Amino acid sequence: MRRFLLLYATQRGQAKAIAEEISEKAVTYGFSADLYCVSESDKYDLKTETAPLVMVVSTTGNGDPPDTARKFVKAIQDKTLPPDFLAHLRYGLLGLGDSEYTYFCNGGKVIDKRLQELGAQHFYNTGHADDCVGLELVVEPWINGLWAALEKHFLLNRGREDTSETLTMASHASQRTDPLTPELLHVESQVGLLRLDDSGGKAAEVLEQNAVNSSQSSTLIADFEASLTCSVPPLSQASLNIPALPPEYLEVHLEEALGQEESHASVSSVDPVFHVPISKAVQLTTNDAIKTTLLIELDVSKTDFSYQPGDAFNVICPNSDSEVQFLLQRLQLADRREHRVAVTIKADTRKKGAALPEHVPERCSLHFLLTWCLEIRAVPKKAFLRALADHTGDGAERRRLLELCSRQGAADYARFVRDAGACLSDLLRAFPSCQPPLGLLLEHLPKLQPRPYSCASSSLFHPGKLHFIFNIVEFLSNTTEVVLRRGVCTGWLATLVESILQPYTCANNADGKKALAPKISISPRTTNSFHLPNDPSVPIIMVGPGAGVAPFIGFLQHRDAKNMAKDVHDALVEIISRETGVEKLEAMKTLATLKEEKRYLQDIW
Repeated sequence: MRRFLLLYATQRGQAKAIAEEISEKAVTYGFSADLYCVSESDKYDLKTETAPLVMVVSTTGNGDPPDTARKFVKAIQDKTLPPDFLAHLRYGLLGLGDSEYTYFCNGGKVIDKRLQELGAQHFYNTGHADDCVGLELVVEPWINGLWAALEKHFLLNRGREDTSETLTMASHASQRTDPLTPELLHVESQVGLLRLDDSGGKAAEVLEQNAVNSSQSSTLIADFEASLTCSVPPLSQASLNIPALPPEYLEVHLEEALGQEESHASVSSVDPVFHVPISKAVQLTTNDAIKTTLLIELDVSKTDFSYQPGDAFNVICPNSDSEVQFLLQRLQLADRREHRVAVTIKADTRKKGAALPEHVPERCSLHFLLTWCLEIRAVPKKAFLRALADHTGDGAERRRLLELCSRQGAADYARFVRDAGACLSDLLRAFPSCQPPLGLLLEHLPKLQPRPYSCASSSLFHPGKLHFIFNIVEFLSNTTEVVLRRGVCTGWLATLVESILQPYTCANNADGKKALAPKISISPRTTNSFHLPNDPSVPIIMVGPGAGVAPFIGFLQHRDAKNMAKDVHDALVEIISRETGVEKLEAMKTLATLKEEKRYLQDIW
């Protein structure tokens, strides 16, 4: 097969999932993809690579390449590299980003620009996918067009191949707008048939649903609006082009619990992880405020955790216990929640390069897995919907899942799944006959990511303490029923600090409530450039609406710790000395007395 190098740079798993999709589809077009994370530099070498390169690159932070690409970017940005260093390389790049942020797709753009500066040339135009409107709007056509571009590349560079065969495949690739798969699926609801064709025409499978007269059904369905669970014409009567069924590749067994201890730190790929107590929690907003804002103080005095204003850190958080309990009940596994999960690769899997998920600890309990490892709130991708359809017994429910993952149902997928923020629990509620195996969840649910927060304090002003501020995220989920949900991390933190939470009027009570301090696990984030200027005389303008003011509190404390508090103190001593006619030492005693009597109060930010 004709080989190409496929690299991905991912932060939250999106780029990896897309790269895996490309790798799986490549085989059906007569290609073979060598798939690696860009950080696996020991497995590939662009300096000597002769095959075409395909890259999928996400963006994180303030337009930065993902953490997995930092080493790669540093290497290609070496100023000593000659301008023809990669002149032999031909590549295509797909960037992922969000247009709500200033530096849209900048992670991919940085790499794209530098590759060209080193002499590399495109064999396929760069794509920029926008998560704000839906990545699939660019991702799907970009992948569909990739095959013809690869055909052209190999045709131009490997003239010795069987030209007739190559031209035939290129013609097929250019004429199709949907992925060519071994089993191109057309679903026709009017007669209740599911046809499976692979150019030779395979058998027809009759779905267990009654055939209806299309004109009568049009009249009936027209009286209803589309929803997550049902469609209206023309989609309800259309033949569907749906993606190929992703090959299952994980074998999961549940074993009796062995009683070993499980560490929350084991779910994080970052190092180090610090388990620290919450020493104070303050509600910064009134009870009738539109948003509830909390300040949490962590005691980091007994750790090596260090930070400066402008830094951020990660909070390792769990999924909602009630949502985990629902999944256990729905999967009929509630009585085995403490069983250990043993995962292996299916011996007969058709998935190329199948590997165990790195975010699943070895032999953790089922409850731990669903609580700390899997992002159960993730919006299901179309490949997941396609797989769920094959585990759905009811014909009408199966048809609807196939519609939502089809090319014809793209608008319904965007409206009822992506934009609605539907998650696995929503789908299982909406489609009661869907009963997926546990292995399918491990194959399609991404890693539960730690949540980043800005440091809202200065270690000079609060030695051994770390403050952060957040709004409790609340939103209505009405995909199947109206349910008030909280953000995964903010909801968990709010519940965690209920026993020690102080109203804003007690914000300066350093002792807090006499309750057992809960603990959380945190990890530092990569150093960024969002810091104060080294010269304290340089003026700065800070804009941070709402909770966005958090890092600036640290900025101000860091400078009220260096200069301002002392300057104010000295100014007051001078005023007292001058106005009362006493020596400076006496004025300092007077000010100290006022402070002890709570008549001189400082709230130094």
